[in-house]
Amino acid sequence: MRGGRMLSTVLGRMLFGVVVSVLALVEAACAHEIRPAYLQIDEMAPNRYKVVWRTPMLSGMRLPIVLGFPASVRNVTEPAERELPDSLVQTRVIETDGGGLAGKRVEFVGLQATITDVLVRVHLLDGTVETTMIHPSQPWIDFAANRSPLAAARVYFLSGFQHILLGIDHLLFVFGLLFIVRSRWILVKTITAFTVAHSITLAVATLGKVAVPALPLNAMIALSILFLGPEIVRVWRGQTSFTIRHPWIVSFAFGLLHGFGFASGLTALGLPQGDIPFALLMFNLGVEAGQLVFVGLIILLVAALKSIEIRLPRALELMPAYVVGILGAYWTIDRIAAMLGGTA
Repeated sequence: MRGGRMLSTVLGRMLFGVVVSVLALVEAACAHEIRPAYLQIDEMAPNRYKVVWRTPMLSGMRLPIVLGFPASVRNVTEPAERELPDSLVQTRVIETDGGGLAGKRVEFVGLQATITDVLVRVHLLDGTVETTMIHPSQPWIDFAANRSPLAAARVYFLSGFQHILLGIDHLLFVFGLLFIVRSRWILVKTITAFTVAHSITLAVATLGKVAVPALPLNAMIALSILFLGPEIVRVWRGQTSFTIRHPWIVSFAFGLLHGFGFASGLTALGLPQGDIPFALLMFNLGVEAGQLVFVGLIILLVAALKSIEIRLPRALELMPAYVVGILGAYWTIDRIAAMLGGTA
């Protein structure tokens, strides 16, 4: 009896720690929205290039990242800046010595102090297009490196993979879905419905067919997470509801919202229209891969807990509902407040 009480106490503290830790992650995610910077270099003539440098804005302030060209590169036109709602765009024309960009290094000064990546796209006169993702751990690009034709596909795929795994709100929704399904077949239908739905809205948003304001969208995504908390409790109590009987319908409906959220990770890059279809395909495949990895890990974790035959107190069996409900409520309040202008 005493051992059972000790186990309940330990597990209760673990539950509290999990909720607090995830809340901290949520707060960090809200305070440090991850949007990539974008550098586009188009060769206009031998040794002459148009440079478009786009850096995201965070709470109205530009991220402290500065382009650093080598001494052999000079400005033909001085940088001209224009401010967009979510970013600052700088345009200039540069000229290099003989040999063009080959052998040159461009540094992203200050990138190492951020959590922002930089997508670099270079379009040369011979039709060659090179796409590279630069990370804070290596804040520079060497144009001497030869890149395979699959490099661009890899960049967009990894960008989608990273976007879903760093998207705490999207993962929480998928996490909640896993606890309201009652069989593997229903799980397959539910995850497939979510995938189809967010693929549709990801495509229409990225192609510019539909635009949804970010603040109301984020609030609705948070509400979708909060919605699942009580449904998990109903499953635990042996009750039923429309959501429990038809989870794939609910996952499809809310998946449409989440697809617009995924689109922000791709549209923020400001890609040329000609690049969007290919980037959209690879980005979506990356999102699906990340989602499948997450679902697989949760299933393996649940199976592992069952295999060691630890019987949790009934109250702690509601841990998924607590986590989903508390975080959904927290995020809903925070995002509605931001939407109404109460907090940023």
